[in-house]
Amino acid sequence: MYSRIHIMGASGAGTSTLGRALAEHLPHVHLDSDDYFWEHKYTRQTELTERLRTIQRDLDQQVPYILSGAVCGWGDGLRPRFDLVVFLRIPPEIRLERLRMRENERYGADSLPGGSMYQEVQTFMEWAALYDTAGPEVRSRVLHEEWMSHLQCPVLRLEEDMTVAARVEAVLREYDAKTIQ
Repeated sequence: MYSRIHIMGASGAGTSTLGRALAEHLPHVHLDSDDYFWEHKYTRQTELTERLRTIQRDLDQQVPYILSGAVCGWGDGLRPRFDLVVFLRIPPEIRLERLRMRENERYGADSLPGGSMYQEVQTFMEWAALYDTAGPEVRSRVLHEEWMSHLQCPVLRLEEDMTVAARVEAVLREYDAKTIQ
């Protein structure tokens, strides 16, 4: 049985959504890396030592767990804590449109030109757009591929636009196959 699942991918690929959905089907608790990374969501990062102390404590206490979101760079030492990694990738145009919609829902008119969050949203969208083309110096596919190359556990790649239900089904098939062995 996979008791320590990590779901990773680009911002907007659906890692948190899949983590929450899987937790409804498995006896796992869902944790999200953003809750450790951000002291104040999207504006102030948690200090690295505190971030690692807290996530390690929770991973020790919450088995079985599903951790969604990337920990590349700051959480490289967490690799041995996973027995299955699920990598999500969708076409960039779909992912970026999802992010635009999410930011608009989150901030409403403040995300539009002249709004109080407009510049922050634009900066975030520019950063998110780099995922498929940037090198390892930022959160990118190159960085994720390099990070995954050092894993000792299986990686399930879901690299197409799929519904949440289809993704859940794919992970549950992998989960069930491991449980039967």
